[in-house]
Formats: sequence, C-alpha cells, structure tokens
Amino acid sequence: MSAEAADREAATSSRPCTPPQTSWFEFLLQESLLEKHLRKPCPDPAPVQLIVQFLEQASKPSVNEQNQVQPPPDNKRNRVLKLLALKVAAHLKWDLDILEKSLSVPVLNMLLNELLCISKVPPGTKHIDMDLATLPPTTAMAILLYNRWAIRTIVQSSFPVKQAKPGPPQLSVMNQMQQEKELTENILKVLKEQASDSILVLEAALKLNKDLYVHTMRTLDLLAVEPGMVNGETESSTAGLKIKTEEMQCQVCYDLGAAYFQQGSTNPAVYENAREKFFRTKELIAEIGSLSLHCTIDEKRLAGYCQACDVLVPSSDSTSQQLTPYSQVHICLRSGNYQEVIKIFVEDNLTFSLPIQFRQSVLRELFQKAQQGNEALDEICFKVCACNTVRDVLESRTISVQFNQLFLRPNKEKIDFLLEVCSRSINLEKASDTLKGNMAAFLKNVCLGLEDLQYVFMISSHELFITLLKDEERKLLVDQMRKRSPRVNLCIKPVTSFYDIPASASVTIGQLEHQLILSVDPWRIRQILIELHGMTSEREFWTVSNKWELPLVYSSVILGIKDNLTRDLVYILMAKGLHCSTVKDFAHAKQLFAACLELVTEFSPKLRQVMLNEMLLLDIYTHEAGTGQSGERPPSDLISRVRGYLEMRLPDIPFRQVISEECVAFMLNWRENEYLTLQVPAFLLQSNPFVKLGQLLAATCKELPGPKESRRTAKDLWEVVVQICSVSSQHKRGNDGRVSLIKQRESTLGIMYRSELLSFLKRLREPLVLTIILSLFVKLHNVREDIVNDITAEHISIWPSSIPNLQSVDFEAVAITVKELVRYALSVNPNNHSWLIIQADIYFATNQYSAALHYYLQAGAVCSDFFNKAVPPDVYTDQVIKRMIKCCSLLNCHTQVAILCQFLREIDYKTAFKSLQEQNSHDAMDSYYDYIWDVTILEYLTYLHHKRGETDKRQIAIKAIGQTELNASNPEEVLQLAAQRRKKKFLQAMAKLYF
Repeated sequence: MSAEAADREAATSSRPCTPPQTSWFEFLLQESLLEKHLRKPCPDPAPVQLIVQFLEQASKPSVNEQNQVQPPPDNKRNRVLKLLALKVAAHLKWDLDILEKSLSVPVLNMLLNELLCISKVPPGTKHIDMDLATLPPTTAMAILLYNRWAIRTIVQSSFPVKQAKPGPPQLSVMNQMQQEKELTENILKVLKEQASDSILVLEAALKLNKDLYVHTMRTLDLLAVEPGMVNGETESSTAGLKIKTEEMQCQVCYDLGAAYFQQGSTNPAVYENAREKFFRTKELIAEIGSLSLHCTIDEKRLAGYCQACDVLVPSSDSTSQQLTPYSQVHICLRSGNYQEVIKIFVEDNLTFSLPIQFRQSVLRELFQKAQQGNEALDEICFKVCACNTVRDVLESRTISVQFNQLFLRPNKEKIDFLLEVCSRSINLEKASDTLKGNMAAFLKNVCLGLEDLQYVFMISSHELFITLLKDEERKLLVDQMRKRSPRVNLCIKPVTSFYDIPASASVTIGQLEHQLILSVDPWRIRQILIELHGMTSEREFWTVSNKWELPLVYSSVILGIKDNLTRDLVYILMAKGLHCSTVKDFAHAKQLFAACLELVTEFSPKLRQVMLNEMLLLDIYTHEAGTGQSGERPPSDLISRVRGYLEMRLPDIPFRQVISEECVAFMLNWRENEYLTLQVPAFLLQSNPFVKLGQLLAATCKELPGPKESRRTAKDLWEVVVQICSVSSQHKRGNDGRVSLIKQRESTLGIMYRSELLSFLKRLREPLVLTIILSLFVKLHNVREDIVNDITAEHISIWPSSIPNLQSVDFEAVAITVKELVRYALSVNPNNHSWLIIQADIYFATNQYSAALHYYLQAGAVCSDFFNKAVPPDVYTDQVIKRMIKCCSLLNCHTQVAILCQFLREIDYKTAFKSLQEQNSHDAMDSYYDYIWDVTILEYLTYLHHKRGETDKRQIAIKAIGQTELNASNPEEVLQLAAQRRKKKFLQAMAKLYF
C-alpha cells in the first residue's frame, strides 16, 4: 500500500460516524424506545417530526382488492401510532407555542382531535354544551387546549405571511402543497364558524376555581392499557401534570385578549374586552411569577397589546396616571389637547422613552391637519418640531429640514419657547459632556443663523447659554456677530423672497396663461387675452390647454376668423362652455355661451346660429337635470325652440348630431307625439334619421290601444330597426379564384349605424317608449332559429313573427343591444317589473340562475310592497314560475322547487315529488315546511321521511299538516288566506337569500 493510500484510509477510519436516524416503525416494535429517544439531548428525528411521521402513517388511506381508495382503517397499528403522537406532545407539555411553530394546521388539528377522543369527549358534541366544572380535570383541560388553539389559529391567520421563495417546480410537491393549502382553508373556515362557541368555552373556564390536569406520557400509557380504572387510578384522578388555576386563567386571558383584539377591527366595542383580558393577564403574571412551566406568554408582546388597548379604549381619569407616555399622546391628540402633547414631548427629552419615529409621525399628522385649513395648528407644529429638534440634537442627529423652514422668520415668542425647551430638556447636574457639547453647539449655530442682533442677545444672555459656553467663547461669538457683514447665511435662509424677484416677460405670460386656464369668468378671460396679445402677437392662445376641444365642424369655422384676439376669445369661450356643460356646471356654461353669443352676433350670423343651437341644448340639459327630474313639464317656449331647431333649413350652418338626438329624445320624453306624428315636415323625415325614428316610435305608442290590424307603423319601425341591425355583405375573390363572403358589423344599409341608434335610445326616459323599443329588440332576439329560451316582454305580439332573410341580421349585436338597453332602462327606473322580468329572462337564457332568481324576485317585490300584497298574476305567470322552478332545481335547492310548484295554476305534483326525493338539497329543507300549504305535498313528505327513518323531519311535516287553517273542511276564503300568508313568508325568505 502506498503512503498516500494509507493516509486516506487512516483519515476515513478516524472520521466520526453519524448514527443512523431512528425510523418511525422502530417505535412500534419497541415500547420503551420512545422515552429513551426523547431523553436524548438532541434527538433525531426531533419530537415534532415524530408527531408528523406518526400521524401521517396513521392517516394513510388504504386500497382494497378492487383498487378503490378507502379511509384509514381503525386497527391496532394506527391506534398505537396516534397514541405515540400524543405521548410526544405530552413530552412537550402540550406547549402550543412549540406545536404551532412546528406543525401545520391540519396536523395539529388531527393531534388535538385525538386528544379530545382519548380524553372521553363524545365526538360531535358541542363544547359549549358541556359543563367544565363537572368534567374530569384531564377532559376539561383537553377541551381548553383545543379551543385555545382554535382562537389562536384564527388570530394567526389574520396576520400577513411572507410567502416562501418557490424552488424548482415539481408536480408532486406542488400538488401536495395545494392539497395542504385547501385543507388548511377548510379547517380555518370551520374554526371561524365556531369561534363564538370557542370564546364562550374559554370565558366559562375563567370561572373555574379548581386545578386542572393535563395528560402525561404515564397517564396516556395507563389509558392505553385499560380505558377505565388502572391500579386504582382513573382519568379523573390527579395522575397527570397539575396546572394551577391561576396558570390556566393567565393563559386563557391572554388568548382571549388576542382574539378580542383581532375582532376589534370590525367591532371597535370589543377592544374594551381585549383591554380587560390583557390587564388581567398582567395581574396574574405578577401573582404566579414568570417561571411558570405551563404559562408561556411573550411579555413584550403583552405590553404592546396593553399599550394599543390604552390608545384604542379611552381610560377614566383615575387610571390616567398609570398610562404610558405613548398612550397619553394618543389620547391628547384624539381630544385636541395639543399643549399636553408638547409637555409630554419636553419631558421625554429627558427620558428618551418615546421612539423618535413615533414623535415624527405625530408631527406629520399635525402638519396634515394644518394643511387642511386649521391655521391654529401652525404654532403647535412649530413647538412640536422644536421639541423633536432638541431631541435630535441631544442624540447627535442632523437637524430636520422642517425646523429650518419653520425658523426662517424667527420672532421673540419662537426664541423664548426654543430656549425654554432647551432648558427643560437637559439636567445640567447629571448630563454627560456629550449632551452638554451637543446643546452648546446647537445654540451657537442658532445664533450664527440669526440676522437680528436683538435675538442673538436674547440667546447669548440666557442662563443655559452662559452655563454651557465659556466666557471666551461667548465674547468671541458676540464680537463675530457685531462685526459680520450684512450677508445672510445661504444655508439658513434664501437671499430674497421668490415674490421679490422682478418677473421677466416670459414669467408674466406663464402666470397669465395659468389664470386663463383656471378662469370661467367671461370678462376676466377677455381681459387676460387682451393683456397677452398686448405682450406678444406670435402666440395662438387657444392652444394653451389641450383640454380645450371643439367639434371639428365648429373649430374649422372659428379658426377661420382673421382677428387673432377674437379668434382666441371665441374658441376659448365655447370650449370652456362645452366643458362646463359636460361636467353639469350649467350656470357657468350659460354665462360663457351668452358672452360668446354677444361677441359673434357682431360679425358672423353662422356662428350666431351655432351658439343659439348650443344654448338650446344647454337649456334642455338644465331642465332635465333640474325640474324635469320631478316630472315638471318644460316651459312652452323651450318646446317651441326645439320644434324650431328641428324644422330649421340652413344648410350652411354647422351642427352637432347630438343636438338632433337630444331634441328628438326631448320630444319623446315629454310625450309630444302629436307633433312627431302629424306636424313634422316631410323634408325633415327624409333628411334627419333621428326625426324619422322618433316619428315611428311616437306613432307606434299612439297606435298601441288599437286592433292588431291597424298597427302598420309598428311594422315600419320593425323594418327600420332590422335594417340597422343587418350585416352588409361583400364578395371577394381570393388568390385561388374562389369567391368568399365578407360581413361588416356596422351596416350602411340602415338610416343610421347601430352605435348611433344605441346612443339615441340611451337618451330616452319615457317608460312607454322604452318598453316599446325593448319589446322590439326582445322579439328580434327571439326570432333567431337557434334560440333555446325565449325572453318575454310586454307588447311583443305587435311585431312580425319572422324575417325573410335571417342570415342578414347580426344577432350577436342584437343580443348585446338588448342587454345594454335593459341595463339602461333599469338605471332610469329600477322598479319597473316588466323590465326586471326581461333582465331575469336574459340571465336565465345565459344559465346564470342565481342572478335570474334575484331579478324574478325583485320583479315580484316591487309590485307587491315586498310581497305584503299578492303578486299580480300577469307578473308571476306560469312561465315565470316554471323558470324560477328550473333555476332552483339547477341550484340544487329542491325544497324551494317543491314549494314553487304550488304557485302554478295547476300544482305540478310530479315535479314537486321528484324534487323532494333528492337528498343533496342545498337549501334549508325542513325549515321550509312551514311555507307548504298543499296537504298532498305535506302527506308525501310524511311518507318519505317515514320511509327513510328520518323521525325528526317527519315530526316537522306532521306538525305542518296539523295546523287548523289547512283543514280541508275550512271555507275557501280561509284556505286562500292560509296560502297567501305562506306565499308571502316564503317569497320574503327567498328575497333575503337572493338579494
């Protein structure tokens, strides 16, 4: 063997051997191994790892011969594994801090449930129903442990958690993590539902006046040998680890305080409970001492909780002396006692108890209040800033910018206060040389920054200054101040005020342009433009703001004005007027338009008419937003002006399409149907498509009461709308010679584009007009061949039942238009039952069953005083009820289906019985039996529950049958009244569920 090989072998043989890790199954084979393993100084695997391994093995599902996954079997192996996990937890003395830190929520949930099981807590029993005082000590302690963990987990889940950085993606690991996350969320959901019960259990525990015992490894071994009595020791004996009453109450008080504190974010009144529990915890810790084995509380965290509670819960005067400075500051800020805040800050300059960050945050809060208009706080801000600055000086920090800004213009009061703070912030007898040096340097620098020698002598003659600086230093500083030139230190104060600098021409122009942008006063705008044009003739001031926009038809005329000042003035006045009209500032818009009209009347008849048109539109907007909202008719002169605009024949006048739309919509909204149908000039129907559409709508509304044969106008309106919604097709020859068909969404065949039609319709507010146009589009939507569920609407029979060329209609655009129109109509009147039914039918047709039920119920509610009256039969028709039944069925609310079957003119027993046979119902089931008035259905329910052995539900059904008002011998009026009462209660219950 070579020397090198010999050295390698010697090194290998001398290397210490790492003992192999003990496997989980070895503890099954040798009972005493667990205790030996746990006694080791650093056992491998660690105790918490053992708990995970034992429970993981005990909860593994099994696979049968048919390769089906079965739940874990309850055999001896699994029972022993669970017992081993409990023994490890007992070795850790059931310390929730250790267990929560190392075990996931699902594992700890399983462990504590096993503890409840072995402690003889009956499964499925609510802990709130159990009297802790009468239970064996170990059982009571197991219940307390579980409920303590429950509320601690809820509190912990409310804290933000930093996500761990993901490693390389591995499918199996990701699946496992996702499963654990879902399981944790499910457990948390259950714990939150039971949170109020857990809190009541822990509150009850605080009333116990006896010691409790928690299971140890020995007691768990005894239970494993014999569940009953072992060598004279029972579970209720004192064989376990003794937990003193004070220790238990201390830990429970702390956990309850944390739970109440977490709930305080949504219910501030609960903070009082949290405060009570935390302060009780402090008292108990003082009694039992901090060396308790069972009571492990983070006292720093507890102190933080107590401070927070002092801030959140106002204290009485008797306890105010015990408050920390932190709490006192918050109370003073809340009450507006700012002088007390200054006093606390000055005292803190001696103790340094408040963090400087907290003091800065208080100053920021005061600055914000001062900036919001509270001028009285300016002095307070300086005083607080001075206190903070002295604290910075004493701790050798840089002086803040805020102090330099607030001390730019010093006065006698500011200097007096600063000297007072400095004097009260340092104890000259006890202060170190560093503190004295810092204070002396600060006062010296303040003197050097002052211009007025009077203020310098105020500081230099102060007792603190004389004490801190030697005679030579003081004399040198005073001489230096006397002899210095009138130059000002640039670091302390700027050379001169910004407003003292003579403004250049460009600065003046910029200031005037800024005023021009902000002003809405026509006279002021004119004055500014005159000044600007006097300073420069090269600028086009209508371009100053990119927000000044005019329609192209207007800007092309206005920008043609030769005089630059007039051009700028007209453009800006009109642009600002249109903007004010858009933001509904109609008063300023009227002033601006009136000034513009007066200006253009002098030189341009064309622009004069433009301004008259815009003022007409503005008057329409003003009326609609004002008195028109309450239903008051517009003045006759406004109606005459609208007619005049519609009949105007001035081809050279530029006009905006929106004015035509608004004028026609205005006439329809105020039911000027006579004018639209009989008095509109023929040329207007040919030249203005909105007038044509308005005339057809008005005529259709007028003909509604007549016989179906006389409704020719409805057919004309139908054809116009169908043409607008048609797709224009073009043929194109491809490279291969084939001819393909190209469809264009916006057809040019109709009198207007579909987008223009929708824009016009969204200006209508008259209910009958909206109902008619909705009815037309609903019918057009239903005509398509592939429709499964028709939408219903009023007056749907007046429209043709077919279209010659179905392929030409863009039904996708029709469906979108129907949805947008219904949404708009409901924004105009959310209580129109026919529109609500249309909305419900749309949701039903698109398989949104919960939303459909919401609108079906809302339609019934608005016409029956929230179901206190009977819903009219023309609202809840058989078709509507059947659709509600189908919605409930597809939502698995089968009991609701059975009840709704009674609403039909002829009760649908087949559907009702079939739905009641379903066992996976997602509704309140037997809680709804009180709403059933049909005895046949109730008798079927009684039979069904008897057949299934559901005794409790059968009794509920029998009780419902036994009500005297359902007796078949009663008069018909009594039976009808009983049915109506149950309908009302059921529909109100449904409304609460789906609204």
